[in-house]
Amino acid sequence: MVIAKEQQVQINEDIRDREVRVISANGDMLGIMSSSEALNRAAEANLDLVKIAPQATPPVCKIMDYGKYRFEQQKREKEAKKNQRTFDIKEVRLSLNIDTHDFETKVKQAIKFVQGGDKVKATIRFRGRELGHPEHGLEIMKKFAEALTEAATVEKPAKLEGRSMIMFLAPKPNK
Repeated sequence: MVIAKEQQVQINEDIRDREVRVISANGDMLGIMSSSEALNRAAEANLDLVKIAPQATPPVCKIMDYGKYRFEQQKREKEAKKNQRTFDIKEVRLSLNIDTHDFETKVKQAIKFVQGGDKVKATIRFRGRELGHPEHGLEIMKKFAEALTEAATVEKPAKLEGRSMIMFLAPKPNK
């Protein structure tokens, strides 16, 4: 992904446009000139000519140190990646005729997942004639969501998809 982005940026001799709008290293507008003249100005300043806005008419090029520019860009991407929050989805399987203690165990497990910062996918698999009573599954899902109201919020409410009823719960945002 990073390589593709670097290949899109044209520098120095790669710029084939006849005319370009040039910005100096300190941000001053130098005006529209031929690409060869802009390249000469960049060489005089011991810097690179980098095309920063190829879609503009004429394309905008800036005189800068390309190595430093690329380093700063990679640093920004690394920082953005570090601040990015990733969620794992943990699944808790319930059944239509789940006993009280089993239900409480599943709730405790889901609370542990949510407190760990993960999303929880609660599923009920309908077998045989159980599919004739999806309202029982909906009741169990509502009861499950109520038991988790302290730690999680319902991201996607319970929905019947084929033979399974699925509901997603996300951790409550910290205040």
